[in-house]
Amino acid sequence: MISADQARAARKLLGWTLTTLASNSQLGPTAIRNFELGKSRPTPFKVAAIRRAFEAAGVEFDDKGHGVRFKGEP
Repeated sequence: MISADQARAARKLLGWTLTTLASNSQLGPTAIRNFELGKSRPTPFKVAAIRRAFEAAGVEFDDKGHGVRFKGEP
């Protein structure tokens, strides 16, 4: 799982818009926006789709639910 804060940080790190993330995760931009704003908690399947999209783009998440970075960075 990833947190809403991590999703926002990963989007910023990649320079992705909501539309870009929606396209890469095959989810709707409204669902992603609501997740990032804490208005809703998507199903584990949707959170996994978001995470997979970021990981495919080279983002790595820490296990504590706080940080993001590009793979291979210290």
